[in-house]
Amino acid sequence: MRYSILLATLGRTTELEPLFRSLAQQTWREFEVLVIDQNPDDRLVEVLERHRAAFPMRRIRSAPGHSRAFNTGLAHATGDIVAFPDDDCWYDPDLLERVARFFEQGPACTGLTGREIVEPGSSSGGRWDSRPGLLTRDNVWRRAITFSMFLRRSLVESLSFDESLGVGAGTPWGAGEETDYLLRAIQQGHWIHYDPSLGVWHRGRSGPYTPEIYDKARYYGRGVGRVLRKHRAPVAVHLIRPLGGALLSLCAGRPEKARYHWSIFAGRLGGWLARPDALQQAPEAQLVSGSQAHLR
Repeated sequence: MRYSILLATLGRTTELEPLFRSLAQQTWREFEVLVIDQNPDDRLVEVLERHRAAFPMRRIRSAPGHSRAFNTGLAHATGDIVAFPDDDCWYDPDLLERVARFFEQGPACTGLTGREIVEPGSSSGGRWDSRPGLLTRDNVWRRAITFSMFLRRSLVESLSFDESLGVGAGTPWGAGEETDYLLRAIQQGHWIHYDPSLGVWHRGRSGPYTPEIYDKARYYGRGVGRVLRKHRAPVAVHLIRPLGGALLSLCAGRPEKARYHWSIFAGRLGGWLARPDALQQAPEAQLVSGSQAHLR
């Protein structure tokens, strides 16, 4: 069983090192890495050369956009399983082996997802479900993020990513592309399993709250709101959580954190309320670089 690992990247160089080092240490060696380069220059050449001897690697150029880059990569993927790591995440040494064994033992499932793990001092993008099981329309929001997805070739050959969603799309919808993709897969009848013991390390968010952080939270929130509207999903629970976070933070005397949660709430509400044909350029989209759609 062979992997195609699609690494979409923009604006980063040294941040790729932890992932490359973790790939070199994998106990399962049957994989190729497709580096989907959205940069207008050759900044990646040096870092790629340092790791080229450790595993098979190809560099593929793509126009900007997280979803657009994945679609470009899918057109070149040859593996039985496709993975979608962020350019600032990394794997435990036995991760690919664990995923391969799952697919060998569960031939009916066409996908597997896990959860995000962050280092101490960083915050995770979501509250992860503690129970394993199949993804559904209701629980997919707590059971998947792009870099925790591992999908069989039979699934990815039947679906492409919505290129109006995600970082760099040139639209107001800065996130939600993986949730939209999985919801459409579920609708097609695919069985995708969630295992909370399967973790992918991610840099997460840390440091002070800044205007850029607030802009990103609103930008990503709009994408989630857009997906909620697109799939006619119940919106109330996805609005109550960030609104409650804003109120609790305000009561605790933490106005910066309250503003952060409010930005997520406002973004989700705005994305849900937007007209279906609304594709105006979002100024926040110009502030975000790299495949960092992890604020949930």
